[in-house]
Amino acid sequence: MMRIIDLALKDLSQIFRDKRSLLFLVAMPVAFTFFMGFAYQSGKDSETIIDARIPLGWVNNDPDGAVSQTLFEMLSESDSVKVVELTPDAVDESIRKGEVAGALIVPVGYSEQVTAGKDAQLNLITDTNTARGQSLYQLVRTPVTQLMSALEVASLSADMVDKPNDASELNKAFASASQAWSEADSASLVQVELAVSEDDFQGDWFGDNPYNQASPGILVQFAIMGLVSSGQILVQERKTRTLQRMMSTSMRSWEIIAGHALAMFGVVFIQVALLVVFGQLVLSVDYLSNPLGTLLVSAALSMWVAAMGMLIGTIVKDDSQVILFALMAMFVFSALGGTWFPLEVSRGGFAALGKVMPSYWAMNGYQNILIRGLGLESAWMPTLALLAYALGFFVLAVWRFRKMDV
Repeated sequence: MMRIIDLALKDLSQIFRDKRSLLFLVAMPVAFTFFMGFAYQSGKDSETIIDARIPLGWVNNDPDGAVSQTLFEMLSESDSVKVVELTPDAVDESIRKGEVAGALIVPVGYSEQVTAGKDAQLNLITDTNTARGQSLYQLVRTPVTQLMSALEVASLSADMVDKPNDASELNKAFASASQAWSEADSASLVQVELAVSEDDFQGDWFGDNPYNQASPGILVQFAIMGLVSSGQILVQERKTRTLQRMMSTSMRSWEIIAGHALAMFGVVFIQVALLVVFGQLVLSVDYLSNPLGTLLVSAALSMWVAAMGMLIGTIVKDDSQVILFALMAMFVFSALGGTWFPLEVSRGGFAALGKVMPSYWAMNGYQNILIRGLGLESAWMPTLALLAYALGFFVLAVWRFRKMDV
């Protein structure tokens, strides 16, 4: 372990002695962040916001039920959900066309069953792997929880007046409890910005701050630029024959790659941390609304970039190839992964391809925090996806390193 750390410290010392590193680490990302933020703001000013609510299909197989009717009214009063009544046969087609983000299906006899304390399940059909599905799930969960709370209150109230089976008493208490929730306007406490798309959407993608897209977008893009430094490490060591001497020692291949990758992880993570602080303090991009989530995504992003840089270093022959490969990776991952524009504005094959990019997961993690206002749980999936990519690139780098002709 100490040999890996010593190798990483040696690399860090060499990298930070080069003052040009500061240009790529901080100065250029900051300048590009301002530029992109200005561009997004200009575009935003010219847009006409029509409806930012997420469309939810509503299929009610319990049309005469008081509970289902109350749920419909609660959802309809939400500022974030647009209820679209559907027939059961139209659900799949509406979701496929993007007319609704999902559909909530109320089963037959739902009101009677839940009032009697029996199990009855609402069925929400949506893709929770997408940003729109995640947002819709959170938005629906709140009124459903309030509804169940009102039923529990009604049941307790009926018990207190010794009329536990009196339907009239239960309905009266349920109506009062539901009205109390409505007056408290608690549904509006969950304010989720629309972060998903439909073809004609023209709303606010940035949560009232264009830098919510520009800051993490440039952060991820310039983190990928770190591939240049990562790849050049092995090239320079081959030139100076340092690598040959190192391989004649007892250090194993994976330890050499791990040492260099650890150094690059440190460089990329420092860059990301500086840009996060800059975004928070100067651009009012609220990374610290979820500091642990931001830390997890940033660390996983740095690991992925460091591992991929090592793989490039084992493939290329000279500095010019390092720059070529790094730039290709930066443009491909940035364009497809949604760092230049929200991936939700795209459709079809482009969107599908973008969502398998590691850069997409980095952006998804940051946007869950900055735009969608989601909690720590929203950072786990992007973090795990980035770590999986990091592990895959690291294994490939070690495999290629063993086959290198030094």
